[in-house]
Amino acid sequence: MGAVRDPATGLEFYEIGHRWGHGVPSMPGDSDVILYRSVKHAQHGVMAHRIRMVMHSGTHLNAPIHLIQKGDGVGALPLDATFGNGVILDIPKGKWELVEVADLEAARPPIQDGDRVVIVTGWHRKFSDSLEYFGESPGLSKAAADWLVAKKVKLVAMDTPQIDHPLATSLGEHRGGPLMNRLAGNYRRETGREPKQDFPDWNIAHRTLLGAGIATVENVGGDVDGLLNRRATLHAAPWRWMEGDACVIRFVAIIDPTGAARIEPGNAA
Repeated sequence: MGAVRDPATGLEFYEIGHRWGHGVPSMPGDSDVILYRSVKHAQHGVMAHRIRMVMHSGTHLNAPIHLIQKGDGVGALPLDATFGNGVILDIPKGKWELVEVADLEAARPPIQDGDRVVIVTGWHRKFSDSLEYFGESPGLSKAAADWLVAKKVKLVAMDTPQIDHPLATSLGEHRGGPLMNRLAGNYRRETGREPKQDFPDWNIAHRTLLGAGIATVENVGGDVDGLLNRRATLHAAPWRWMEGDACVIRFVAIIDPTGAARIEPGNAA
């Protein structure tokens, strides 16, 4: 879609989430998003939709309660967790690779304490209802999650279907799995390694972040390729749903062409 420019400030607004709706790729094991028009223009001159869905679809935000008992819900997150300055990082990764501490330390511009961090592995270009997108994606290592916690970041977003490596989730042979029956076997054949030895802990990176009160965003996409290695103001606000484990969001990056991330105070009329 490209940027929307504010004529008063020159700030540029970019979509960095995937389009959502009928046919959106859904996690293996989750029901599809179902939408239908319960009221239609031709019948009543007005339209209203009904929706049945799992909140973890498309570009969505996860609150601590998703994996942490008694954690905050999406509506209980502080406003500055989902709106404020941060960095969009180009960290290319391939099939079954991990984002490690060295990747975060080498990223430019550097991650600052209190940032909102968007990690772009390139996987958003594969966004689809496919074995590749869900089962072969990269993930964040436990050590990298610990490093981000130590940086006191406020939000971690990735362009992957899950924060963790897929074999550290129920897509593999962890609790409730495997939701992708061939995944563990494919990993054994291609790597000669045991998935449960390489990834012994279930959702460990994601639980580390959420356990520290750091919200996460999965399935980053949209125009993010044009914003790599830049600082931005990020807006990922979910519904004010106090008990919500997750929420589909419209994820926006605000770019200052002068090079400094800024939020204009505005002037009274």
